[in-house]
Amino acid sequence: MLPALVLLHGFTNTGACWRPVLGAGAGERYRPIAPDIRGHGTASELTPVTLDAVLGDIAALAPGARFTLAGYSMGGRIALHAALAMPERIDRLVLIGASPGLADPAEREARRLTDERLADEFEASTIDELASRWALNPVLAGLPQAAAAAARADRLRNTPGGLARALRGLGTGALPSLWDRLGELRMPVALAAGARDSKFIAIAEQMRGLIPGAAVTVIPAAGHAAHLENPAAVAAII
Repeated sequence: MLPALVLLHGFTNTGACWRPVLGAGAGERYRPIAPDIRGHGTASELTPVTLDAVLGDIAALAPGARFTLAGYSMGGRIALHAALAMPERIDRLVLIGASPGLADPAEREARRLTDERLADEFEASTIDELASRWALNPVLAGLPQAAAAAARADRLRNTPGGLARALRGLGTGALPSLWDRLGELRMPVALAAGARDSKFIAIAEQMRGLIPGAAVTVIPAAGHAAHLENPAAVAAII
């Protein structure tokens, strides 16, 4: 049997967002598993939406087996937590446009309060309104038309209530910082960010200095949503 590859999507995405990457060859050497994270897609109504619950879900995806773990954005942050919580299960870690979180407690609390207000606004919106609003997020600026259409179609698989719960339970303000634990990672780690995603290129470079043997790849012709903009390059990294 091929080794398992677990793929964790970003906030407002679902596991379906990985289809272009798998179609570009990432699934040829692996048995891909791309779940919907709690609060998203088919798991929109699954509760509680907490880090511990999500880590339990990940552990159950390939029972008793080791696997390669890849995550994008929010999924990358969760993947980092998983790698530190169950290092004996993970052969390799691939993080795309990901961060270990906010190191400053005051900044993290401010972000948590902002996310709480945003979650309240989500609950008062339709999923169509929410999808249109999220497309205007500055980090997604410059998304080509085809990639933007794919991202919107994926967002429409969600519910406002599910995304609100995910933001409260799994958002940047909700999860603890892992900057001071990066040196504990012992599996091979690949860090990547799109060429237009200067913020996350800088974060990846900072992370490389703290993770033994980590490598950074800048993905050409891509911004933050590199898995949609240049799926072939992301597949090659995986």
